[in-house]
Amino acid sequence: MTRIKNLSRSNGGAFVGGAVIGALGGLIGLGGAEFRLPLLIGAFRFAALEAVILNKAMSLVVVASALPFRARTVLFDIIAANWSVIANLLAGSLVGAWLGAGWATRLASKTLYRVIAALLVLIAGVLLFGHDAAAAEPLLKGAAQAVAGVVCGFTIGVVASLLGVAGGELLIPTLTLLFGADIKLAGSLSLAVSLPTMLAGFARYSRDRSFLTLGRNRTFALVMAAGSIVGTFVGGQLLAIIPSALLLPALAAILLVSAVKVWRQA
Repeated sequence: MTRIKNLSRSNGGAFVGGAVIGALGGLIGLGGAEFRLPLLIGAFRFAALEAVILNKAMSLVVVASALPFRARTVLFDIIAANWSVIANLLAGSLVGAWLGAGWATRLASKTLYRVIAALLVLIAGVLLFGHDAAAAEPLLKGAAQAVAGVVCGFTIGVVASLLGVAGGELLIPTLTLLFGADIKLAGSLSLAVSLPTMLAGFARYSRDRSFLTLGRNRTFALVMAAGSIVGTFVGGQLLAIIPSALLLPALAAILLVSAVKVWRQA
């Protein structure tokens, strides 16, 4: 049994798994963490909380590398010019990420599996109905927009911590609909919000003994993160080939199947 377990978590398996998941994420402009989590639980047999922590560590690497990758298209000056939008969302997401991580460490394993499954279904719905959302004008303005931004940021921070994801699948629709950002700018602003949000959740997870899983599986995590970055790049190149009309329903279906499998782990 130990031999099989070690083989399933080999460096080769970690890189290939990360690359495939990264490619799926790259096809829709995300880091692939929402697809990586079910893989960590299902194929690599990590416990729910361990999988979330490993997923968050790998997501941090992918998000940190994605910002400079996108800088040729969306300049840092443009991102900085939208500092008020970033600050608005961070006002909620930092608190949400901290609390979400704390809740995850206290949830019973069975409950956490079910929470993860439910959130995967939620993200599948967002991919189908919200990911291509666009708005010429923001839905709200002034104080109403600021309050909505904090509430949305808090919710996204909680979800990001519970799943160990960057939260881009929820941030991008929020930025396009609530703040009227175009899709390219929304992608970069999403990363600017995600990075500190994930660090807040990561800091909270570091206080739990389950955080030691990073030390025990450090090489596995780094190799899989490297595969994820390669896969994200490949997925971005394939984007022009695969039509969105087929892509988003297919990816949503993958998440729904993954949700069922994770639920059965409970």
